Amino acid sequence: MSAHLFVIEDEPALAALIVDYAHAAGFTAAHFSDGAEALAAIRRNEAGQAPDLLILDLMLPGLDGLTLCRSVRQFSELPIIMVTARVEEVDRLIGLESGADDYLCKPFSPRELMARVRVILRRSAARRAEPKSAWQVDAEAQKIFLHGQVLDLTPTEFRLLATLLERPGKVFARGYLLDAALPDGLDVSDRSIDSHIKNLRRKLLRVLPSADPIQSVYGVGYRFDA
Repeated sequence: MSAHLFVIEDEPALAALIVDYAHAAGFTAAHFSDGAEALAAIRRNEAGQAPDLLILDLMLPGLDGLTLCRSVRQFSELPIIMVTARVEEVDRLIGLESGADDYLCKPFSPRELMARVRVILRRSAARRAEPKSAWQVDAEAQKIFLHGQVLDLTPTEFRLLATLLERPGKVFARGYLLDAALPDGLDVSDRSIDSHIKNLRRKLLRVLPSADPIQSVYGVGYRFDA
């Protein structure tokens, strides 16, 4: 069965173009120009069938894309590609921190968008199909296990690694990781997260000498490759 996309975009011409390319790529698609209507359909799993992926415009009338993305993340891991005319780095980071899986600035190539859709759908399918993870997080005990072996982590390192493990393959911005690792609101630079990542990598190398699962994403932050 082909994947079903929700295209949430208030520019009629662009929405029609995306839907046409989605059909040409072998997907089915439903279009929404209103964020609140789209959110209601996602919750009901309607509009033909439940969506497999959202293509979400940031600037929507009423319920904006950022709020919609955060709302979806409260109840679903549905893959989301956010598209927007905003190109400033702060908006890029906000988009990633909201829970989006990818982020594309307008104007963009519809072919590139479809290529990214395929990549994210493959990643999502692989995540659903993979066996029980070798990594286990015990939030109450503040411990993380790898193949049953407890890791020697500081409280900050625990919170940092636990956050990365929530969604392997997702890029987390430095600011987001800093808030997760140091929730006390300390006035420190988000670059300080680099030092914690360095220490965490060194500890992981002791148990994973042939792998480096924490990858840097230039200009944004880090992702965990399981």
